[in-house]
Amino acid sequence: MAGGHQGARTDTARAVAVVHGMVQAVGFRWWTRSRAWDLGLTGSATNLADGSVEVVVEGARSACEQMLTLLRGGRTPGRVDRVDVRWEAPAGLAGFDLA
Repeated sequence: MAGGHQGARTDTARAVAVVHGMVQAVGFRWWTRSRAWDLGLTGSATNLADGSVEVVVEGARSACEQMLTLLRGGRTPGRVDRVDVRWEAPAGLAGFDLA
């Protein structure tokens, strides 16, 4: 059995990250959704009026932290200048929406 993470949901977390830089019209939200799926996370990626993208992810806290590392890692489409993060109570999201 791959993974063996049956108990991972006990540490469910929600991270809300606002990603600043050149992150709109460069495939950033699609890249984000793909990475979130790879990590088993649910959530959304939404373009904001100021040119930033809000990324919400829910799932195992360790997977949320891995997602934040990827967002800051320099291998995203476009250019990430800064990632502001806040942690919230999980809302029980399903899927991953793009807006």
